Amino acid sequence: METDLRPTVLVVDDTPENLALMSFILKSKYHVKVAASGQKALEIAVSESPPDLILLDIMMPGMDGYEVIRRLKGEPRTKDIPVIFLTAMTDEDNEEAGLKLGAVDYITKPINPLIVMLRVEAHVLLKRARDFLCDKNEYLEKEVQRRTHEIVVVQDVTIMALASLAETRDNETGNHIKRTQLYVRELALQLQNHPRFKDYLTDECVQLLAKSAPLHDIGKVGIPDHILLKPGKFTPEEFEIMKRHTTLGRDAIVAAESRLGISDSFLHIAREIAYSHQEKWDGSGYPQGLSGDNIPISARLMAVADVFDALISRRVYKPPFSLEKALSIIKESSGSHFDPDMVEAFLQITDKCLAIAQQFADSESEVEAKAGIESLKH
Repeated sequence: METDLRPTVLVVDDTPENLALMSFILKSKYHVKVAASGQKALEIAVSESPPDLILLDIMMPGMDGYEVIRRLKGEPRTKDIPVIFLTAMTDEDNEEAGLKLGAVDYITKPINPLIVMLRVEAHVLLKRARDFLCDKNEYLEKEVQRRTHEIVVVQDVTIMALASLAETRDNETGNHIKRTQLYVRELALQLQNHPRFKDYLTDECVQLLAKSAPLHDIGKVGIPDHILLKPGKFTPEEFEIMKRHTTLGRDAIVAAESRLGISDSFLHIAREIAYSHQEKWDGSGYPQGLSGDNIPISARLMAVADVFDALISRRVYKPPFSLEKALSIIKESSGSHFDPDMVEAFLQITDKCLAIAQQFADSESEVEAKAGIESLKH
């Protein structure tokens, strides 16, 4: 049995003669359904095979045409079905009332078959055009979402691949990359509503900050092993070489952006962090000696996260500090090394950061050291 692909028109009228007449006029081009009451019309409209258009009489017993269209427009499944009023009421006020309720047209009786066919055809075509555009828009929206997801995945893979490369040059940092990434995210979230930072720390920015944080030490790939892995204190000359990792990191990211063919890519925050995370609030840091708000916000966030993790972690040149001592150093460095507002915010999320430190500790001994979280809570 062949499927009837013709558009469906629902005719609603309480008079059997009118239903028969409209069916006769329309049946050559349309699949016609009929309803002798408003309630029956609503049941057909919400069925699995809703009509493409409804021809609706106004004057019906029980539920009149006005009430029927109110209910149709109030139901998500039927609100977009075009309704043409078909009535003997010729008063302009009645026509205006129907159009205000959402009718697309108004045909008066007695019926002119040609007029009925032309208007029905016009509105069925409009309905199908709208449906096509809606389907197209839905498809395009899904396609944009799919491609956006692909871009995000590429960003994640690119950043983590570069970060992992840096980590291979400094094997004692272990989970430092993961920990600092999570510290930065928590600190940024804590500051999202702060008057100084709320315009910058949008949800998108916080997400990009967390992605970019692992690249803060990417420049260490260019530092010689005898300096990078030195167990003791640097000589002044060695320290000057070590300081170059900020510029090397910035230059590596700029080169990557150049290959992408854009100067302000998703790597712009990573570039800021790599270049400026060693700057200090009082201007005594490097490589540029920036101070205060001249230091990018991203780099200021990274500075707090980076130093905190270095303090509580084992390094070739030192054992891990106690949590109490690390927090004391962070507090004492407010206004000198760190942005004071960021220190205050960090102290409010200490429990979260210490939990991160425990979860991603580099060794059993550090797990024990970081377990001091409980002693700080009580």
